[in-house]
Amino acid sequence: MSQIDLDSLSLDELRTLQKQVARAIDNYKERQRQKALSELEAKAQEMGFSLNDLVGGKKSKRMGIPKYRNPDDPAITWTGKGRRPEWVKEALKKGKSLDDLLI
Repeated sequence: MSQIDLDSLSLDELRTLQKQVARAIDNYKERQRQKALSELEAKAQEMGFSLNDLVGGKKSKRMGIPKYRNPDDPAITWTGKGRRPEWVKEALKKGKSLDDLLI
């Protein structure tokens, strides 16, 4: 991995880098969670069960990996599939593009 000279970056560049790192961490965690879920589902199926049979609850619905993030509340995301959430519609009305909301 290459070294980044943080001392040579401007405040805006540091903040951009910070956002990129936060997104990378969130995406990594989601990929690991999906991988673990897939492995558990495969093991349960191998033993003749569904994962829901073992842990209860509704039938598991695979969620996609989030593609867009609410700029006002980073905890709120959207995969880009299905109807656009209200926060996406509002952001578009304010002149933002979908590219501005990308994770």
